Amino acid sequence: MSAERLAKIAIIGSLAAPSLVRHAAAQTQQQDQPYAGLQTREIKALSREEMGDLAAGRGMGLALAAELNGYPGPRHVLELAKQLSLTDGQRTSIQRLFDSMRSEALPLGQKLLSAERDLNHAFVERTITPEKLQSMTAGIGEMQGKLRDTHLKYHLATATLLSPDQLRRYNELRGYTQVGSSSDRQSDSIQPHAGMHEPMHGHMMGSTHGQ
Repeated sequence: MSAERLAKIAIIGSLAAPSLVRHAAAQTQQQDQPYAGLQTREIKALSREEMGDLAAGRGMGLALAAELNGYPGPRHVLELAKQLSLTDGQRTSIQRLFDSMRSEALPLGQKLLSAERDLNHAFVERTITPEKLQSMTAGIGEMQGKLRDTHLKYHLATATLLSPDQLRRYNELRGYTQVGSSSDRQSDSIQPHAGMHEPMHGHMMGSTHGQ
């Protein structure tokens, strides 16, 4: 290799080195300070988006066990009503399910948000104790469980109102049909349990009318 070529390589290396060092330093800092900036949150354990979701009774991903295994939620089904060719009867029934789900999830989400705010405040004010912590986290855990159950059960009820073709189409529209996707395989396995349709749907409708 000529001396001129070696000199060019050395120059390029000297120019690139500072950039590589800065990049490595930034990565190290990110690894060492993964929560940097989060201290400005109103509730440290929740992002602004998560707070908004709880306040509005939205799912926050709590129903992914259903959604990604072939059990659509009522909100997204209604959003895709035209593409799924919902009948008037299906649309009416699923709208009722959505309204009922929201009426249950909204107060639960707001209570959970309030409980998280109280827990955060106890740490801010240095009033937290082991006994208080146990009581508060147990209450938060119970509310989280109830909120998750609420969203999941309405996914379960919604699935019984759709045909296998509609379930498959839903998975396609939502992008769940990649090779190996369990949601695509499950779209055929929900309907054989359609005997649960009437009791499940009846139960949900009963909860709607009783509110």
